[in-house]
Amino acid sequence: MTPQDDELNKRRQRRDEMRKKREAEQRRLRAGLVAAGVIAVICAVGLFWMARKNAPGEASLEAETQSNLVTMPSSTTAPTETQPKAWSEQTTTIHVRAAGDLNITDSVVKSGLTITGYEFIRPFMDVLPTLSEADLTVLNLEGNIVGEPYGTERTSAPTEILTALRNAGVDLIQMANSCSINNGLIGLNSTLQAIANSGMEPVGAYATKQDFQRAKGYTICEAKGIKIAFVAFTKGLSGMGLPSGSEDCVNILYEDYDSTYKKVNKEGITKILKNVAAEKPDITIALLHWGSEGTDTISDTQEEIVKLMKKQGVQVIIGSHPHRLHKIEHDKAAGTLIAYSLGDFFGDATAGGSNYSIILDIAITKDNQSGQTRVTDFSFTPIYTLKESDCADGDRRVVRISQAMYAYENNFVDSITTACYKDMQYAMTRIAARIRGEKTSS
Repeated sequence: MTPQDDELNKRRQRRDEMRKKREAEQRRLRAGLVAAGVIAVICAVGLFWMARKNAPGEASLEAETQSNLVTMPSSTTAPTETQPKAWSEQTTTIHVRAAGDLNITDSVVKSGLTITGYEFIRPFMDVLPTLSEADLTVLNLEGNIVGEPYGTERTSAPTEILTALRNAGVDLIQMANSCSINNGLIGLNSTLQAIANSGMEPVGAYATKQDFQRAKGYTICEAKGIKIAFVAFTKGLSGMGLPSGSEDCVNILYEDYDSTYKKVNKEGITKILKNVAAEKPDITIALLHWGSEGTDTISDTQEEIVKLMKKQGVQVIIGSHPHRLHKIEHDKAAGTLIAYSLGDFFGDATAGGSNYSIILDIAITKDNQSGQTRVTDFSFTPIYTLKESDCADGDRRVVRISQAMYAYENNFVDSITTACYKDMQYAMTRIAARIRGEKTSS
């Protein structure tokens, strides 16, 4: 990541340093092997000629050979075979992982409550390996960091939840969503500052108009030499409007964002994406808070937004807001990917289809000769929000479904209940169907 201050994520820096160290060691090893091979050849040739010199009758043969040598013109050299670059040098692949909505509610806040305060290690512990192994990880925070009272009414969470996300490997937080100004512009400012203080980067929202003008509506990151532009937009702000003079504080998808969501904000979207294009990123990823809650419907205006963004160079769209997993479209020929909704990462898990979702892994590959960068593949990890009644220890947390089912099958002490196990089996079939875009029940 190209940090805009000194407080960005140190975890990824350490990981990059370790990777560079491994690569340097591999280069030294390869160089050592080549040198050893050259020395071995020289020694073999030397021994061969020494043996020939010492053999009877060889001296006259050597003299005859020397007299018959022809001096080649200096412009003529023996042909050499150009060695192809190692595969790792021809292309570079990074992995961007994305999770859906983290909803700030009473039950989510309670999941981090301890006798000494708040600590959210347990809620995210099981998915930490999945989140942290990526080059960059992003999710959508539906809430604010504005102090007590915490919970559903103000969608306010303690700062410890950000610490836990950072420690779990999250790099960027989408802040253009329906909760951006739940607590006014003061709440937005407080949240943005808390995210930055925790070592992560907020995307799509700004404390002031001047901050937007400096950032130009996007965030640039870098991983393994690949330059990634992130933009984030929301369809609306829970029916609220931005105050006069602060219209640029949140990136908006619709002109009528406080009412009917019928008129796409083409001018505003295009302006920001042209700013991105001027930056010449290798790839642009758009985080979109759009669609309708609790449904599988993809609207005509969503499709209009997709076409507009693709035309302006966006190659990846990652959606949130419906609280359900929607279809994923990967166009291999074009190297693009659209995930219309990743569902809920962590929340109340009471609405149909909101208790399961995925962590999406996007493989992005750059051809270092042509400079072309594309989405070459994607995969996903099915996840599930355990409610207090779903497991023996009574802890609400987000878990990987495969690991939780394995723990149940092998009688682990803190395993899930039989009812939850059966629900996970059902969820696995629904996840596959939803990603394919099949119409399903919740």
